[in-house]
Amino acid sequence: MARHEKKWEKLDNTANIFPVIAGEAMTNTYRISVVLKEEVQRELLQEAVNMVTPKMPGFNLRLRSGFFWYYMEENGKAAPKVKQEHRYPCRLIHKNKNNNYMFRVSYYHKRINLEVFHVLADGTGGMSLLREITYQYLRLAHPELREKVGDGFSPETSLNREDSFERNYKKASKSVYKTKRAFLVEGERLPYDGFGVIHGYLPVDQIKKVARETYGASINEYLVAAFIYATYQTFPSKVTMDRPVRVAVPVNLRPYFDSNTTKNFFVMVSAEFIPEKDSYTFEEIVEITKTSLREQITKENLENIFSYNVSNKQYWVARAVPLVLKNIAMKFVYNRSALANTTTITNIGNITVAEPYEPYIDGFHCFIAFSKGQEIKGTVASYHGTLTYSFASAFEDTDIQRRIFSQIASDGVDVRIETNGVFYE
Repeated sequence: MARHEKKWEKLDNTANIFPVIAGEAMTNTYRISVVLKEEVQRELLQEAVNMVTPKMPGFNLRLRSGFFWYYMEENGKAAPKVKQEHRYPCRLIHKNKNNNYMFRVSYYHKRINLEVFHVLADGTGGMSLLREITYQYLRLAHPELREKVGDGFSPETSLNREDSFERNYKKASKSVYKTKRAFLVEGERLPYDGFGVIHGYLPVDQIKKVARETYGASINEYLVAAFIYATYQTFPSKVTMDRPVRVAVPVNLRPYFDSNTTKNFFVMVSAEFIPEKDSYTFEEIVEITKTSLREQITKENLENIFSYNVSNKQYWVARAVPLVLKNIAMKFVYNRSALANTTTITNIGNITVAEPYEPYIDGFHCFIAFSKGQEIKGTVASYHGTLTYSFASAFEDTDIQRRIFSQIASDGVDVRIETNGVFYE
């Protein structure tokens, strides 16, 4: 019998850092969840994961380390075991406990959770996997759906695994990253390494109207400004010119560079608020946020950012350095730059599903794990007219989150709050 040659692939430019810095305290995982209108059946969900995993080349992978670089190799083992959720989200994915896969699937009542180690894909890529698992699950639970839509992947699902950074790289560029230390939120941590989650559910039409008509801003600019303003209100004496609030905002590069890759393809820009007087109104902070982001989110600047990253990787001296030394150098560089942002707020955009599945799906939400210096992070996702603004936090105090949603409510937006309960234990 002929021996099966396992396929392998290089890590994309962004993914190279994640294996270096990952650990129990900084897991580099994110979660995307779909909430169904019915209780999840574990056996059917496991069957769906078993059916989808081998067909998704971007996720049927294991992480390996070579002499010079990490790389990914076709896994080929049985799909990860589906489990009922019983612990905090976004914990480190231990390969030896997960059939060497770098994603896991769990469920809780009507919710299906997908957690992904960022080395595999960004939120756009992860959404493709969750969507296909959900579709397959619903076809198993409702055979009439299979008769209606068949059993293949939906046309919107990409299996493309190109490194779009490499394809679109033009020339070496100067660094545009800020390295000066930002204000970092501090406080009493939740006991037992707790992971607090707060979801704010907002009508899209209301939040869009407020952002555009009242402030002349996009929804994303408005929501980032709300975080900056709430942080400034909560820590007025600690947010200073030397310690500004700086919010890292990931930008999906696919619309700018005609890509449908399922690998990571994003860069970070930062909304920066440096207080230069004694007090600021929310309106002023929205204007500062708008100016800061719009100056950076241009195709030319985004290309400069990732071209700088790619040029570093391509530097011939770095290629010849053994992985063990690369890890030391990359961790040192990361630790220097990690404290340059107060938080990260990522928006995965408006999520759509194929029409036949809509009657079975209630909504989506997502959040990302903490990282060095950033013990509170925000995520945004929309589905069927509802925007979910979610916060993951390591702190007992929820003053920042309360101020954010109070500001949004004071602007006339209906706000509904949900938490995972750890703040009240």
